[in-house]
This record gives sequence, structure tokens and C-alpha cells, in this order.
Amino acid sequence: MGRAVLFGKRVRSVKRILIVEDEPLIAFDSEHWLGGKGYEVVATVDSLAAAREIIAAEPLDLILTDIGLSGEGTGLDVARAAGEQGVAVLFVTGQFPEANEHLGIGCLTKPYSDASLLGAIAAIERKLSGRRVRKLPAGLRLFETAV
Repeated sequence: MGRAVLFGKRVRSVKRILIVEDEPLIAFDSEHWLGGKGYEVVATVDSLAAAREIIAAEPLDLILTDIGLSGEGTGLDVARAAGEQGVAVLFVTGQFPEANEHLGIGCLTKPYSDASLLGAIAAIERKLSGRRVRKLPAGLRLFETAV
């Protein structure tokens, strides 16, 4: 019979992430940083059309999306597509349109630090698992209604 580990590392509930960002430097930095911290960045795309393809084809735990994207559509449209698949969305943007809080789990305001991004994902993991979120990183707002 195996032993239970009482004080071991908590298993991550957010592992597979899609980044939807039209600013190449931010997209690259986020992908590189999160990959180095053990997250699997499934893809980094800059448009609604590309995001829809990934959402339909890949199992995802979280989508990080800006509001403004390349081509037609916005991050709000990405969130609608994600919602149809039951995937949580964290908006990463400078200005979030308040009437759309129902589309995501939260918003991390740009500019943000790498530590704030990691803290935001940790807070989302706690919220998704039904645990209390004690402290939010700088720039993060969690919404009441979410996936």
C-alpha cells in the first residue's frame, strides 16, 4: 500500500495554456516565462481565427487573451468560443469593458510583471478548485461569474 504525502506539492489544475496576444514581445515573453515555470503553452496566436482552431482541436485549462487582436474579432470573441468548450479565460489587457465580466474568470491589467502573471494563474487555480483566494497579485481582478 502506498503512503500519502501530507505536505507534498499540490498538483496543478492549470497545465495547458493558450496565449492569444497580438503584441509579439508580450506574446514571446509570456510563452517563454510560463514554459520555464512548467506550464505547457499549447500555442501562441494573434487572431480570433487561429484561437478558434486551437480551442476546437486541443484540450486547454486556461486561455490568456488580450482584447485587441489582429484581424477580425476580439478577445471577447475568443472568450465566447472558450466558454462553449468550458475553458476558463483570463483577460490580459490595458482596459477591460466592465459589461463583459461574465465572459471570463478575471482580468490582469497591462503592464504586468512575470510574478503577477504567475500569481494570477495560481489565484485562478485556487478559484477553479473551489478554494478561497486569499491575496491577489497586483493588477488582478477576479470576476464572480466564470466558467
